[in-house]
Amino acid sequence: MDVTKSELVITAGNKNQFPEHDLPEIAFAGKSNVGKSSLINALINRKALARTSSQPGKTQTINFYNIQDAFMFVDLPGYGYAKVSKEHRDRWGQLIEGYLQNRSQLQKVILLVDIRHEVGANDKIMYDWISHYHHNVIVVATKMDKIKRSQIQKHLSIIKKGLELSPKDTLVGFSAETKQGKDELWTFMENNVNMEL
Repeated sequence: MDVTKSELVITAGNKNQFPEHDLPEIAFAGKSNVGKSSLINALINRKALARTSSQPGKTQTINFYNIQDAFMFVDLPGYGYAKVSKEHRDRWGQLIEGYLQNRSQLQKVILLVDIRHEVGANDKIMYDWISHYHHNVIVVATKMDKIKRSQIQKHLSIIKKGLELSPKDTLVGFSAETKQGKDELWTFMENNVNMEL
């Protein structure tokens, strides 16, 4: 898809700030620093609409982006490691869980994992949660350019096994550097989300 319009609608720190609209939402979940903001920027051909940071835990709000006036991308706070208090982390957890469970506009949750690492406990919990509520889960293995090309299939197999992916699920390798995997991801979203295009 050739995105010509994308804008940040709101950064919501609590559910009362979630925007009211009728557009379908696609949420991006993953642990801190896995590359959610980089993926969103790559998909919409923008350098810095979604703010990226080398510091884990930078996104502490749920960020809503209007794409083409047709659907919303929703950037969720990263789970797992973040240099913040446990109380703060618990508050994020409740915010994310409340969004994922109760948001009627939510049509798809895309789970991001780092291709270089084995699946962590939090990744597995998040995958199990998503697959309970959504069929055809899409998992994006980020930072594909950080490993040798000859190692990619091996690493994807490790992720598939670690998450115990269903045959209906889709696993896409992605690189924010080379944009590899971007077209495949757009095709999946266009086929699985009722976008008003």
